Amino acid sequence: MRIHIPDEDMEDLYHRLKQSRWPAPVAGSDWADGTDGEYLRDLAGYWLSKYNWRDREAMLNRFGHFTADIEDTQIHFIRAAGQGPNAIPLLLMQGWPSTFVQMLKIIPLLTAQGTDGTPCFDVIVASMPGYPFTRFPSQPGMSFSRIADLLKRLMVEGLGYHRFAARGSDQGALVQQQIGLKYPEHLIGLHRSGITPFATPMPDNLSPAEIAYQKEVQQWATQEIAYARLQSLRPETLAPALADSPIALASWIIEKFQRWGDCEGDVDAHFGRDALLDNISLHWFTGAGAASIRLYREAARDPGMTGRVAVPTAIMMPLRDGVTVPAPREWAERYYNVQRWTVMERGGHFPEWEVPDEIAKDIRQFFAGL
Repeated sequence: MRIHIPDEDMEDLYHRLKQSRWPAPVAGSDWADGTDGEYLRDLAGYWLSKYNWRDREAMLNRFGHFTADIEDTQIHFIRAAGQGPNAIPLLLMQGWPSTFVQMLKIIPLLTAQGTDGTPCFDVIVASMPGYPFTRFPSQPGMSFSRIADLLKRLMVEGLGYHRFAARGSDQGALVQQQIGLKYPEHLIGLHRSGITPFATPMPDNLSPAEIAYQKEVQQWATQEIAYARLQSLRPETLAPALADSPIALASWIIEKFQRWGDCEGDVDAHFGRDALLDNISLHWFTGAGAASIRLYREAARDPGMTGRVAVPTAIMMPLRDGVTVPAPREWAERYYNVQRWTVMERGGHFPEWEVPDEIAKDIRQFFAGL
C-alpha cells in the first residue's frame, strides 16, 4: 500500500486548526501543569502554515507499507529486507502514543549487513489494532492476548517465518510478552525496554531492592498514571475530543513526549518538530487518536496469560523514562528468562526514536549469541 491522505481530509484539518477555540491563558502555567499553552499555540501555527504533509507523506512512502487481513482485522505493517545472508526475522512494536514513526530511524540500522559476527534482520514493524492503518474492531475483545494471536499468525502464516525474534516497548512489549507465553516455539528470543511494575498478586518474597522499587512505584503512580486510569476506565469520555479536535489530540499526545522522553524539556530539539507532527498527523488522519486509547480498556478487561516467559530475553532498563521507575533485575527475572541486562544512561520512553544506534547495537549483540 501507499499512504495517501485525500485533499479533503487535509483541508478539513486546516479548517479545524484555523477555527480552534483556545482556553484563556493562566499566569505562571507551564509544562508542570500539563501541555504548555504557549508551546501548543506555536505548534498549531507551524502545523497549519509550515508543516508540509505531502513532503512528509513522500518520506513515509520510502518504506515498504503493506496490509494483511488476519481473521476479521486488517493489519498494517512495514517490511524491510535484511541486506546480508541469513537475516533474522524481527517483529518491532511500539506503544502509545507513538506510531510506526518511532521505528523509522532504526530500520536501516537493523537491515544493514552485520559486522563483527552480528546478524542483520528482516524487519517487520506491525501497527496494532487502533493504530494508523490497522482497523480497530467495533466489538470489544481486542486485548493484548488477542493481538498476540493475530501477530503470531501474521508472522508465521502470513509471512512464512516459523520462528522469529521480537523487540518491543510499552504496549508492544506487553503484546510480545503474550506471544512469549502462548507461542514460545515460534520465538527465537525477546528484546524489550523496561518492564511493568505492577503484579497481581504481588509476590510475598520481595528482595530489599524490590521493596524499595515498589515504594518508589507507589509514589510515582500518584503523579504519572492519571492518563492510563482514564483510558482504562472511561476511554469513550475522552475519545470524542481526540476525534473532533486536532488541538486536543496534539495537546494530549505532545505532553507525553515532553514528559516521557529524555529531552530535558526541549521536545522539538530532541524528537524533531516535523517528526512529532508526523506522529500526530497519522493519529489524526486515520482516527487512531480515539481508537488507540481503547486498548487500555481492553487490557483492563482481559490482562491475558500470566507466568514467566521462558524464551531468552534481553531487557534494556532506561533510567530517564519519565513514565516509569527503573526496576531491579530480580524483579524482571520473576517474569522473564533474562539473558542480557543493559542499563540505559540515555534515552527515554521512545528508545528506537531517541537512541536508535544504542538499541540496534544491543539487539544485534543479543541475537548474535542465540
